[in-house]
Amino acid sequence: MRKRKIALLSAILATAVMLGGCGTSSGVWSTSSGSPAEASADETLLPWDYRLVESTVGDLIGSDMAILPDNKLLPNDNNYATNDKVWTLQYMEAKMTVNAEGRNAVTLTEWMPIKSFKTEKEGKQDFELLKVQLTTEVDLVGVYKTTYKDESRYFAVLSLPTGNQIKQPIDEKRYTSMKSMKQVNVLLEEVHDYENYDLAYAKFRGWAS
Repeated sequence: MRKRKIALLSAILATAVMLGGCGTSSGVWSTSSGSPAEASADETLLPWDYRLVESTVGDLIGSDMAILPDNKLLPNDNNYATNDKVWTLQYMEAKMTVNAEGRNAVTLTEWMPIKSFKTEKEGKQDFELLKVQLTTEVDLVGVYKTTYKDESRYFAVLSLPTGNQIKQPIDEKRYTSMKSMKQVNVLLEEVHDYENYDLAYAKFRGWAS
């Protein structure tokens, strides 16, 4: 089944933020790990992360090669031999479902190789297209304060370009300065789907100012 588009992803993630209320992020999403899988009717798959790893070619199986140490298979398009060193581009997905309590549950898949390269330089060309670092202005949904036993905590809720809303702890100074703001400058990492580049998930990576 094909992965559903950003519009549905946005609605699910927005719901997760609202359900989180004033709790911590761990109260909104529960996480676990598993193998990559196709999304069912009530699930959404989204790109989560990529990495470039130096690997070793193991057994040759037909036109494929096993990549050590995990023995994941990749096509042996460059005619590698056993024990050759290669660089592999690997990916991780997140599978999002709504649990019985109405909260989003996130399952992170194991790392899976997508493509092999003879050199790290070649691999970085693809890697840097799939994980894009940028500075941009995003909508500030609002800031709020919680107090428990004379201890105050401050939070900001942001709406990211791919539609997902996130909550970040902030200090009192930033809380005061952001009270009247509608937009803020942030550092983002956009993770693109390697099969469908238009499908992307934005991750907050810090404040730009």
